[in-house]
Amino acid sequence: MKYAAIADWATEGEYPVTFMCAQLGVARQGYYRWLKTGPSQRERTDAELTDTIREIHHDLRGDPGVRRVWAELVARGHRTARKRVWRLMRAAGLQGRHPHTWRKTTVAGLRPIDAPDLIGRDFTAEAPDTRWCGDITYIQTVDGWAYLATVIDLHSRKVVGYAVADHLRTNLIIEALAAALLTRRPPAGVIMHSDRGTQYTSREFTDFCAANNVARSMGRRATCFDNAVAESFFASYKKELIHTRPWNDVTEVRQQTFAWIESYYNRRRRHSTLGYLTPTEYELGFRKITDLAA
Repeated sequence: MKYAAIADWATEGEYPVTFMCAQLGVARQGYYRWLKTGPSQRERTDAELTDTIREIHHDLRGDPGVRRVWAELVARGHRTARKRVWRLMRAAGLQGRHPHTWRKTTVAGLRPIDAPDLIGRDFTAEAPDTRWCGDITYIQTVDGWAYLATVIDLHSRKVVGYAVADHLRTNLIIEALAAALLTRRPPAGVIMHSDRGTQYTSREFTDFCAANNVARSMGRRATCFDNAVAESFFASYKKELIHTRPWNDVTEVRQQTFAWIESYYNRRRRHSTLGYLTPTEYELGFRKITDLAA
């Protein structure tokens, strides 16, 4: 890899070969020997694999780490070790982005209408649309704050409903849940798990859930682990989209959030929890198995 880099730069004539060899810690004689014999089979496959890794790194957005790049390589038919992917990514200067810290948005209401915890930190579901979870996060824009409310299926980790607005009124989470109900049409009694924030404990949200046969579920107050899937989604959303650029206003956030969720997160982002399948692939696999068993 180092010899190949020197050869590329040597064709430009910008730096002397002796200088480049010294900077990269290789012998000049070794470089010229390499030129005569040509790159080894290993070096050629490394170069080809690096090109594919660059393509994946660009396509996956948000500076994906080694595990996600490796999973995508495997899905594309490349049989290679994760350690090799790490080595090539490091040599190519491709590193994953680390998540930023973000502040809490949960505020308890003055007269909360509580609900039991129907999940108990068991963030799994045997079938789609039986257990959902949701939460709210914030996004800073030039015009002010924007807020995203989500509904996530615990079976496939698919975002099945969401809404973006410039306010934290209860209508924000009702809009997200209404979108999920419209597109998914779940059976009566689908669980909607959340924290105990003002919006989720409000009379308005309680009545909306009752009218639509949704069973409310809540974790303990001020315990983020009781809604870990929603928190994990927001960490990915912030790292891979929001913290990659500045935002002008809520309209821009809404448009790009829609594109990120619909074209990338649900359809292309692989999850270790799902055996490195995407949410859409995981759901399709479940349906195929169910159809075969019928």
